[in-house]
Amino acid sequence: MRTGAHNILKMDAIIEKFFLLCALSSILIIGLIFTFLFKEGIQTFFYVSPARFFIGSIWQPVAEIPKYGVLPLLSGSILVTSAATVIALPMSILCATYLAEVSHPALREILKPIIEILAGIPSVVFGFIALTILADFTQSIFNTIYRLNALNGAIILAVMIIPTIVSLSDDAISAIPREYKEAALALGATRWETSRRVVLPAARSGIVVATMLGIGRAIGETMAVLMATGNAPLLTFDLLSSVETMTATIAIEMGEVAFGSPHYHALFAIGLVLFAMTFAVNLVAELVSGRMRGLRS
Repeated sequence: MRTGAHNILKMDAIIEKFFLLCALSSILIIGLIFTFLFKEGIQTFFYVSPARFFIGSIWQPVAEIPKYGVLPLLSGSILVTSAATVIALPMSILCATYLAEVSHPALREILKPIIEILAGIPSVVFGFIALTILADFTQSIFNTIYRLNALNGAIILAVMIIPTIVSLSDDAISAIPREYKEAALALGATRWETSRRVVLPAARSGIVVATMLGIGRAIGETMAVLMATGNAPLLTFDLLSSVETMTATIAIEMGEVAFGSPHYHALFAIGLVLFAMTFAVNLVAELVSGRMRGLRS
């Protein structure tokens, strides 16, 4: 009896150390990635001042007098990501609420795997759809000058992040204790009032985290926005104008840039900015989630 208990405790200790090793490995990998980006990207500021890099409005690295202003690329990424989030968030919350609160269990077992499969479709497929079909559709509706524009990229990006937000939000809503719903219904609330005033507020932290993860994926998306937005480094907040995102810039230019050149290091500096943005998004998600948990407790 004691031997069995001793073996269980020993196995628990081994598993605990294994999980600790995995966590430390993740931290080490992230640290190495940051170190590599910082080492290569910081050299940009030997050629251009930080002020000109971050607030410069022109990105022309191959001009006779190169200009490395990242602001047009930053605005393009923010514009496309923000528009995609605005489009995706209401649809995702409604879809997750339907799956968790309204749909028949048999129908839910069919719909949720289909939605999760959408998250596994390669981004180049979405980009091809945006390039060949969606671009013509948006141009005919809005009569745009640019066939490939920020709106085109935002719509296809919204389609790509909806499965992530829906799946995680559905899990958060499904985790709400049944007693909350039964108490609201017993007090005379309708199913819609229960969902809107009880279930969704209780699942708010999970929905916020799901949204932040969706935003993180949208910021880091490359191929779809490269094929859908027109890749014009213009400083604009017009959804009907062509834009270029930071990820697309790296993908387009890294293959042709000379190793060790100022242009090469500038692309790594863009990668460092992207790393900081995704880190900030995940940090905000964790802080919001922790605050919501603290309020509930």
